Amino acid sequence: MAIASDILKARPGYKLHVVKTEKYKTNTLVFKMKAPLSAGTVTLRSLLPYVLQSATERHPTSTELRSYLDDLYGANLYVDVGKKGEYHIITLTMEIANEKFLSDPTPLLAKGFELLTNVIFHPKTEGEAFEPNTVQKEKRSLKQRIHSIYDDKMRYSAKRLVEEMCKDEPYALEQTGNEEDIDKITPESLFEYYKKVLAEDEIDLYIIGDVDETEAEGLADKYISLSERNAVIVNPVQKKVEKENEVIEKQDVKQGKLNIGYRTNVVYGDEDYYALQLFNGIFGGFSHSKLFINVREKASLAYYAASRIESHKGLLMVMSGIENKNYDQAVDIIRQQMEEMKKGNFTEDELSQTKAVVRNQILETIDVARGLVEILYHNVVSGSNISLDEWMDRTEKTTKEQIINVAQKIECDTIYFLTGMEVQE
Repeated sequence: MAIASDILKARPGYKLHVVKTEKYKTNTLVFKMKAPLSAGTVTLRSLLPYVLQSATERHPTSTELRSYLDDLYGANLYVDVGKKGEYHIITLTMEIANEKFLSDPTPLLAKGFELLTNVIFHPKTEGEAFEPNTVQKEKRSLKQRIHSIYDDKMRYSAKRLVEEMCKDEPYALEQTGNEEDIDKITPESLFEYYKKVLAEDEIDLYIIGDVDETEAEGLADKYISLSERNAVIVNPVQKKVEKENEVIEKQDVKQGKLNIGYRTNVVYGDEDYYALQLFNGIFGGFSHSKLFINVREKASLAYYAASRIESHKGLLMVMSGIENKNYDQAVDIIRQQMEEMKKGNFTEDELSQTKAVVRNQILETIDVARGLVEILYHNVVSGSNISLDEWMDRTEKTTKEQIINVAQKIECDTIYFLTGMEVQE
């Protein structure tokens, strides 16, 4: 199954990826900026893209900017901040109609390019500072995003597990930053950091759609001018588990949140990665998995029970919602499911079903251009060069023995339980 290939062009200061495909009715530009996760910059970095998308020199208010997007046949501009392994990644995305499907001859790809690069390179400023009202408004919004994690106990417990498990590792940092650092940020300090980002970050631009490759390259050369830089390579911290850690935190919650973190000792690009993905699918990743069936359905111990892997850090996380009184029983049954996997107590039918679900999940992800970019970007983060076809093929060929072998590498690191105030330890 041939999937649109990522044609890579090196440019001064960034890499240009042209993905020519007729799969989508829109053209999508995705601008990614990658730097090491760091306590000193994590909050600045999580604020920056929201300030950039608020106003530009040419469109000095959010209302004017959004109105111009509407004029471009309802183009969409998104920003996002995430972490992959020990990297902190800013993403700015422009989705715009492909003029081939319109009677209007407006060169929409060029207009989209111009607007996205205006957002990135020509923000609204006052001297050597961002516009103060914009910064103030976005600082308030960032505080709200941080508070929303505390209010959502599923997200909060997932965050707390990572903080406890990865103490003294950059990965412990929350991608949204720290509330206590927000008030220290000034329009001047944020602008100073913005200049550093443009000068030092590893930058990748993806152009996805039914585009002319030469035109796409020409637009990139016209609108983007960056200085050369050397990408900072960060190898994920891989700690050996010396002692299992248990953390019990009490709050006024009705439903307990039991999260368990494992070190997999496998990251994207490793030979074992495909087996690890299938391991996760059988263990807790999907609705036919052991955690879902045994913890949630058979034992009725959990409102939800699932697992996921962090591909660039080598972690596997179990998330479950349980009655506070069922803590010991739930931990035991989750441990049992892990042991079953290590012993190879799963069938070829379960393996076949999981391969089919993993395949469908990948195909669903690439149904939208932004999803395709997220999958292709794994190669940038890991320094690999794995095509989607190879990913599918290697997954299909993975054997039961390979999954049992990868299971032996998985070590329980931390058990985190958020429970109600009335429960005695």
